[in-house]
Amino acid sequence: MSPPTTKKRPADDKDRSVSPPPLKRKAQSAITKSAVANFFTPTSQKPKDRTTWSERSPAEGVPATLLVGKYVPEKGDEEAPNKRRKVAAFDLDSTLITSASGKKHSDSATDWKWWDRSVPARLKELYNDEGYRVIILTNQAGLILHPDPKSKAPRSHSTQRVTNFKQKANAVLTQLDIPITLYGATGKDIFRKPRTGMWREMCKDYNLDPSTIDLEKSIFVGDAGGRKAFLQNGKAVPKDFSCSDRNLAENIGIQFKTPEEFFLGENPRDFARDFDLINFPFAGEHEKIKFEKKNEQELVLFCGPPGAGKSTFFWKHLKPLGFERVNQDLLKSKDMCFKTATGLLRDGESVVVDATNPDPDTRAQWITLAEKHKVPIRCVWFRTPIQLCEHNDVVRSLNKELNPEERQPLPKLAFNAFASRFKEPKVKEGFQDIVELDFKFRGTKEDYEIWGKYWL
Repeated sequence: MSPPTTKKRPADDKDRSVSPPPLKRKAQSAITKSAVANFFTPTSQKPKDRTTWSERSPAEGVPATLLVGKYVPEKGDEEAPNKRRKVAAFDLDSTLITSASGKKHSDSATDWKWWDRSVPARLKELYNDEGYRVIILTNQAGLILHPDPKSKAPRSHSTQRVTNFKQKANAVLTQLDIPITLYGATGKDIFRKPRTGMWREMCKDYNLDPSTIDLEKSIFVGDAGGRKAFLQNGKAVPKDFSCSDRNLAENIGIQFKTPEEFFLGENPRDFARDFDLINFPFAGEHEKIKFEKKNEQELVLFCGPPGAGKSTFFWKHLKPLGFERVNQDLLKSKDMCFKTATGLLRDGESVVVDATNPDPDTRAQWITLAEKHKVPIRCVWFRTPIQLCEHNDVVRSLNKELNPEERQPLPKLAFNAFASRFKEPKVKEGFQDIVELDFKFRGTKEDYEIWGKYWL
């Protein structure tokens, strides 16, 4: 018995119009042929990785947070490391490379491609023909070099992410094949852009005196330029997520360009900073402060966000007038603050309550205490913008000379919580008067050299 035959359905008119049938388009792979070949090559036959990795700590006794990869070509780096005085520094992601898959953040070691096909040739030209020292400075907050022993998260995940990053970075540096060092900041410390810790490490590595670098011809290229959103051909181009790359260049004193400007020759776009230091010049060391003691004994209530300069103001201007300070950061609880203030008032002392006191309900408790002891209560309102307070907090926590009380950095939540609760203080709440203070840096010229940099 012959096998049954299957009768084919005749193609309809639409199908007949396509001849031959359309080919399926292959999805572009991020994995190169050389990478596949390398995978199947025995280890003994593979070329030696020319990137040497090391880690660095932001301070003595603190786990390392800076990952450093130094690539030396097979022919070596024959010249003295301090010979090159011009520095061309680049961000990594969205500047030199981007993900091949289109993902915004990719952990894969092979998911990358050049940001533009011109990138590798341009970097080689900078080193080989124009005499630049070429380096990479990149924030990599997603990496954890030394997981917290108390963390419940599996360590294997953190380790794999670091391994993948090293493999990706090594592939990038190998394709460039010029003497180059990559610095990756994984923590929120002195190494993180726009702070200049990575730049200083580069100077030490290449035996460069910062004062001898050709700042006028040096450059930093990165995508975090604070560019504003705009419309292009009817489509919205979003604003930059940050201004940290531009601010790093400003801190160092070198030229800044975005990758579009540097590699593609595009015109600069408008940019804006959430916090601009140009609005806060050095005020001088002997500026007259509009505060004086009005009563033989009084209670002064500070009101303002964390990082507004309240404690500094107390030590410089109210302590010399004989005031005693009540501060919850030191006393650890509100009850202890009230207990301490009560004792001081009973002893006839004038007292400053150094706290944020954001709303009428909080302030009312102190007004009631003042009334109980028949002492006039005054308010000093620190009208300091939140972005400026965050700047002050970081400067204080990262610079021992400006942090005599050794305060730890505050979480973003502390600033947001104040902003959500804040109500402007009014005399009708029960104050004798309200002294309003706009922020000005009140310190030495040497201190301003530290404070007057971008830290966020």
